[in-house]
Amino acid sequence: MLGSVLAAIPISHFPHIRPTLLLIFPALVAMLGTAETVRCIQRRWSLYHGGVLLCIYMDLMALALLLFFLLYPYFLWFSTAR
Repeated sequence: MLGSVLAAIPISHFPHIRPTLLLIFPALVAMLGTAETVRCIQRRWSLYHGGVLLCIYMDLMALALLLFFLLYPYFLWFSTAR
């Protein structure tokens, strides 16, 4: 997950975010990583279950950052194209 975020930063030319569809690949890898983390969750609550929940929340925050890098330039472009 962290590798996807680190790969997305230079691809998006952060802090001058540019629209590029190459950010789909780190986002897909992050989605697969989140799905793998969800597979590890157990039915009964334990400290392991709580740790997995923390990892899932971290994965979702990283995924939200990647989707922001992917979608924000397009929303900005559509709002200024009028």
